[in-house]
Amino acid sequence: MPDSSHSDSEDKPREILMVVAAALVDGDGRVLVQQRPPGKPMAGLWEFPGGKVDPGELPEAALCRELEEELGICVERACLAPATFASESLGDRHLLLLLYALRKWSGVPQAHHATALKWVRPLELHRLEMPPADKPLIGLLEALI
Repeated sequence: MPDSSHSDSEDKPREILMVVAAALVDGDGRVLVQQRPPGKPMAGLWEFPGGKVDPGELPEAALCRELEEELGICVERACLAPATFASESLGDRHLLLLLYALRKWSGVPQAHHATALKWVRPLELHRLEMPPADKPLIGLLEALI
């Protein structure tokens, strides 16, 4: 008997958009989030810093590059600890979000592309308006920190 719980559109091949993000954790166990700027999709929502992986780029290299561009910090690949991931449908594309935990970096994070930065306890993340792909990561992040 065919499985009717899947629609044909879910089974069609789609472009996978790979995105990497970091949960920067400070010495007090707080996590850094940034607010998406006006004019961008999902403007005003809070998210983990990061960005798209370019074709042929390794996820860790992409995250180091994105963190330098977005926050002005330097990160060693060895300091990135894979934490969890999210898989979310985005119309004709599919988002695969890889979240890494990061406890060591050089420099002071600054909002180069975001409206604001905020250090929050993992439990406080539940109260922030975040993109749909970020929300399922919160519980797993709480368990890790």
